[in-house]
Amino acid sequence: MDAREALDLLDWKRRVFALYAEVRAAADPEAAWERWRAGRAELFRAHPQSPRPGAVPDYFPYDPAWRLLADVVPAPPESRQIAGSGPEPVTATRFAFARFAGHELELFWLEAYGGGLFLPFRDGTNGTETYGGGRYLLDTVKGADLGTDGGRLALDFNFAYNPSCAYDPRWACPLSPPANKLAVAVRAGEKKPEVGLEPTASSLQGTRSTS
Repeated sequence: MDAREALDLLDWKRRVFALYAEVRAAADPEAAWERWRAGRAELFRAHPQSPRPGAVPDYFPYDPAWRLLADVVPAPPESRQIAGSGPEPVTATRFAFARFAGHELELFWLEAYGGGLFLPFRDGTNGTETYGGGRYLLDTVKGADLGTDGGRLALDFNFAYNPSCAYDPRWACPLSPPANKLAVAVRAGEKKPEVGLEPTASSLQGTRSTS
């Protein structure tokens, strides 16, 4: 990465952090989602760090039923190697579970590139309506943070988005482990790119414990 690329990446991160700050501060979740969509469209179209310049992400219509609050249930810390689209897995610590509406997802703390809360997930739409490797809901080191409400974690699946590797193989992204597959079809958030890339079978094998 040269100096110009580093500054472009810094600008991208600033804009994403600012966008999610607006989302957390908004009184109307659907209006916040519309602002989030518009902000992402602007970044995708013209920003030098866009995973596909000129593309505009497509989404399911906003569904308030997919805005949920999760109880965070602590779990014994367990180091995991999360498989990704690149040759090397990503190291993360599973530290808790997010429980909501009869479902449970593992919560990870990334050990790479500065750390942060990471919540990827899969569901019944993967490979058809959405990207086969799953989507991200939270990735706080990169700004994707929906906040908390009354001590519970805000999980608004309307804000689910694709990893950059769904658009271009030059991006190496951790994929959602099989344990984080919801037994329902989440028709909310970002759809599968019209011209995208599906992960290989080996990259979908999931996580490996190192504890």
